[in-house]
Amino acid sequence: MTSSPILRTAALQKSLALAPVRRSPATTPFAGVLAQTHAKSVSHTTSAASSSLTPAGVNLRPHSASETVAASAGASSASGATSHHPLGIASRPRSALETVAASTDPMDSVPFQTEITAAAHKYGVDPALLAGLVKQESNFNPSARSGVGAKGLTQLMDATARGLGVSDPFDPAQSLEAGAKFLGGLLKQFHGDQSLALAAYNAGPVAVQKYGGIPPYQETQRYVPKVLGYAAQFSRIWANS
Repeated sequence: MTSSPILRTAALQKSLALAPVRRSPATTPFAGVLAQTHAKSVSHTTSAASSSLTPAGVNLRPHSASETVAASAGASSASGATSHHPLGIASRPRSALETVAASTDPMDSVPFQTEITAAAHKYGVDPALLAGLVKQESNFNPSARSGVGAKGLTQLMDATARGLGVSDPFDPAQSLEAGAKFLGGLLKQFHGDQSLALAAYNAGPVAVQKYGGIPPYQETQRYVPKVLGYAAQFSRIWANS
């Protein structure tokens, strides 16, 4: 593939401009409780508490299952923000978002997986590599738009998109098709070297040729390993599919 003019420069690679539970009110002593019954209750409680204390005053009587549950519920009600470890170590409870994230395996699939696979195979690109590029470019947001005008999932500039036959850069299928075609051409140009192809996608093939490798642009230096890192993670998905 012959060298093409710089269509994406480092300057054009953008940062995307893209209750508490109420505790039940404490009940007050029942007005009609007999004094004798109250005295017996106090005496019984004091005796039970004393029998479970060591001389040092440390309660060693193990809690029953119902007492443990009740104590835990009471602590939650009282704090509204702190849960307790069985050993008594306070820990921060998970938020709803953390609970969902913990119960979902993020490596099960990626957005637009079918479209990414089809476009990647059409142009001889590793689907995981294309997915990694999309993750870095737009975080899988088809409506992403940078401050300098790069658009869509693969963040192509208008001139590049038109050259690749894109009529709507925000259409996921068109964006992925064009991005895969562009990346596939760069892989051929740089003899399958993924690092150089990615650097050219970010900074332009002329810059890669000029410097004989990844250009010394801070953004490009960060961009390449990030995409490759995402690709390594996503490769597990296609390996299991």
